[in-house]
Amino acid sequence: MQSAYTVLILLMLVSVSKLVGRMIPLPLPLVQIAAGALLAWPTLGLHVALDPELFLFLFLPPLLFSDGWRMPKRDFWRLRGPILTLAVGLVLFTVVGAGYFIHWILPSIPLPVAFALAAVLSPTDAVAVSAIAQDRLPTPLMHMLQGEALMNDASGLVTFKFALVAAITGVFSLAEASLTFVLVAVGGLAIGVALSWLVGRLRAWMIARGWDDPATHVVFMLLLPFAAYVLAERLGASGILSAVAAGMMQSWLDLLPRQTSTRLLNRSVWSLLEFAFNGLIFLLLGLQLPDIIKAVTSHEASLWPTLLWRCLDVVAIFAVLLALRFIWVQSIWRLIGVIRRWRGKESLVPVANARSCWLLTVGGVRGAVTLAGVMSVPLLISAGKDFPERDLLIFIAAGVILLSLVSACIALPLLLRGVSKSPDDALRQEAQDTWRRTAEAAIHALEAEDLTEAGTALDASQAALAAELKARLMAEYRHQLDTFNDSAEAQALAAQMDQLERRLRLRALRAQRLELYNLHRQHQIGDDVVRQVLGELDMSEANLGPVK
Repeated sequence: MQSAYTVLILLMLVSVSKLVGRMIPLPLPLVQIAAGALLAWPTLGLHVALDPELFLFLFLPPLLFSDGWRMPKRDFWRLRGPILTLAVGLVLFTVVGAGYFIHWILPSIPLPVAFALAAVLSPTDAVAVSAIAQDRLPTPLMHMLQGEALMNDASGLVTFKFALVAAITGVFSLAEASLTFVLVAVGGLAIGVALSWLVGRLRAWMIARGWDDPATHVVFMLLLPFAAYVLAERLGASGILSAVAAGMMQSWLDLLPRQTSTRLLNRSVWSLLEFAFNGLIFLLLGLQLPDIIKAVTSHEASLWPTLLWRCLDVVAIFAVLLALRFIWVQSIWRLIGVIRRWRGKESLVPVANARSCWLLTVGGVRGAVTLAGVMSVPLLISAGKDFPERDLLIFIAAGVILLSLVSACIALPLLLRGVSKSPDDALRQEAQDTWRRTAEAAIHALEAEDLTEAGTALDASQAALAAELKARLMAEYRHQLDTFNDSAEAQALAAQMDQLERRLRLRALRAQRLELYNLHRQHQIGDDVVRQVLGELDMSEANLGPVK
């Protein structure tokens, strides 16, 4: 029962931290880390023993699957060059540069172990960046950070595993490691795509036979990232990349017919999971902080001097990581700028190059993958021999995570000062063209609609009502077309009238809901009717969209 109580307390804290984050001008991840550390204070004494393998299995597959699902595929492909250089090239650059520096500043850490630590410090967390930037980052930069976070999780952890093997066995072959890296990455991607495709075919087969219960399909989607991760790991491939690939593939397969209710339920369930899991990750990091500090200072005679020197080591390592990232980003950014100018193309982002480089540099926040990876370091390197400086590795990783979050909290708002995220005109025009073409398709379909039911002719009154309804629907679609084809002033007026109509509809819907509650309180209707009518009213209100 103690484990169940702990889980419930943590989930409650995730919700409370969201409310506290609205009142305190701090990013949500920092609030959650502080809440976890406060809970772990000796007075409260909440202790959670973190199993790294269980942590990896429970948290990372669904979060990476969801990130892959939501990642704009067209933008990912358009920015594939910068993303791959950040996700692969920067990881290797960081492993070599930071690895040698860690071994130099802390000689007690062997060089292969230093490379392993540098590798596990390479993966970034786009979720934390998004929470800190609050959607103010230019869209291309945010897509770069999201794509990098998706891909460098795999590259960083695979490199980490190779470095651990080298530390344990003392044997390392660059050629063999490179070939294994490619096979592991390609294998993970292939397994994720294939499994996601099979699940899509299974769902299509079920729908064709009328088995379209939304709850059943959502359960399949919840199990898919775990299945992709486990299958890939069992076959020796990258489970992380498999989960990402499954999510990206499933976003194409999600457009199945007769699945509107499933998609609505799916979005709600995944939004809940993302919120809870991301909050739990940072709460668990806060809960581990006292144990991490205690472990790294347990073998020393004095607490504070040792802790101060260890904190200075963390600051130095973080500064080197930041410098290496800036050097790589600056070099690649200049190279991409030269290539795009040579091809006669515009810059990727409408922000000055120096500011863009610093935004990408500071935006490389470390998070869940770094914590999970470093906690998976084995206790023993061989029988009876402890892994060298394991507690110090965990302390450094936790310190880098905290410093990256704090520096992003301070630097990103300063760098974004004066930068207003202007609406994407190309995206808005594309959306308008899509609405116009779909409205034209609806009008053509209504014009060709035969006003008979299953071949049975309607009588005169029914035919008149059907024709009136058909004309009313066509008039609504023609009104949409007129709105899209009007001038900017007319579109602005139409938008104002649309907002007024939405407010009136919202007021009417809320009046309906209050009357429904009143009828229920007076015992004039039953619970089944309340649920049915309330569901339809909620769906109508959701369809209104945001009302200003």
